[in-house]
Amino acid sequence: MIGDEVILKEILFFKPIFKEKIWGGQKLKTEFDFNIPSNRTGECWLISGHIEGSTEVKNGTFKGETLQSLMKNSKEVLGEISGDEFPLLIKIIDACDDLSVQVHPNNDDASKISPNLYGKSECWYVLDCDEGAEIVYGHKALTKDELSEKIYSGKWNELLCKKPIQKGDFIYVPAGTVHALKKGTLILEIQQSSDITYRLYDYDRLEEGKARELHLAESIEVISVPHREAIAKTEIVKEETITKIVLVETQDFSVYKYIIEGEAKLYQDRPFLIVGVVEGEGTVDHQPIRKGDYFLLPYGYGDFILRGHMTVIVSTK
Repeated sequence: MIGDEVILKEILFFKPIFKEKIWGGQKLKTEFDFNIPSNRTGECWLISGHIEGSTEVKNGTFKGETLQSLMKNSKEVLGEISGDEFPLLIKIIDACDDLSVQVHPNNDDASKISPNLYGKSECWYVLDCDEGAEIVYGHKALTKDELSEKIYSGKWNELLCKKPIQKGDFIYVPAGTVHALKKGTLILEIQQSSDITYRLYDYDRLEEGKARELHLAESIEVISVPHREAIAKTEIVKEETITKIVLVETQDFSVYKYIIEGEAKLYQDRPFLIVGVVEGEGTVDHQPIRKGDYFLLPYGYGDFILRGHMTVIVSTK
């Protein structure tokens, strides 16, 4: 803002970044028509300012700029959010095979590695999954000693908890939670902008002839014991053409689901809003949008109108 003047009233669209993974597949192409690099494409980073992949603006005033460069040179567009890093990373994950069992540190533990690092709490919206799909979520150990014994003895069936999932489910995964996506899941992940992952178990797989590195001691240090289910309190507000569902509100991120049936007027009063279309199609302020489109509404954008029949996930800090 300059005085009371809004400096930018443009919707920012970004070029996605793709990450090939040992467990990746082809659903990013078949479901969203993305031009993926191979049939082992596991992640699509939709909006990111992370050092390992900062997405590039593809339209308007800041065309060609990365989100990382906006944070550095045009921070007012993002509401003067604190710190030097954009706080969220939005991605789609195609788990064609089981992901490793892992855990992430919280902000305090991450700051011991470097004062500028975020921890990694995350949440998942299930875009699609196979019938009977499940995830690893939590553990059964009651003490750190019991946790350590079962990990070092490889007693995974005695330690790990699993839960069934279905399309449309929402799962909050705070830092310190043992977790893993399993085969046959396609999810939207909203996370803190961090790539610190401690791997507990990788099903004895080989990548280029070698086992992937495990981080047992680091994992044990940051795992929450005992495990407590992180249940997000859901709040539903239904009006004539729009249903708003509060999925989670934390100090790290807030996530909302909107079901649009016609025309809905919303207001951007946050440092930024990230909007993703997970079902259907329509327009945002007369610009066409469809399933797989994700965009950012900058600080000071104000009113905006969604028209169509679609479900959108809105994320903010």
